[in-house]
Amino acid sequence: MKYRFPKHYTRDEARSLLPQLREWLAELNRLREEVDKHDKRLSGMNVAGLDVGGETVNNWIRALSRMQVVLAEFQHRHIFIKDLSRGLVDFPALIGNREVFLCWEADEDDIEFWHDLESGYTGRERLE
Repeated sequence: MKYRFPKHYTRDEARSLLPQLREWLAELNRLREEVDKHDKRLSGMNVAGLDVGGETVNNWIRALSRMQVVLAEFQHRHIFIKDLSRGLVDFPALIGNREVFLCWEADEDDIEFWHDLESGYTGRERLE
């Protein structure tokens, strides 16, 4: 059978990654706020006709680069961030021979839900 994703997680495999995912999601949200802060500052400098560069640009680039590194960790593991601010994440999995997503949100203690590839969050069903 041909599957859409090269990696499929068992519930236990996905569960074992939750502590690390919580850290990465918190870091991504912090970095996103930092990038937004630098974006506002840089756009204000542009409007005022000031020379744009120096420390603000360097900090902006560092934050963007770090975001790319953390996002690559998710991509490398074939884990999908569906909503960063909520910490909504999908793990490709198999239930029987059916390809689905194990669905987890950062405020949840455990992985308790799944949904098919098309329905998304609204189609979440409790795992047995």
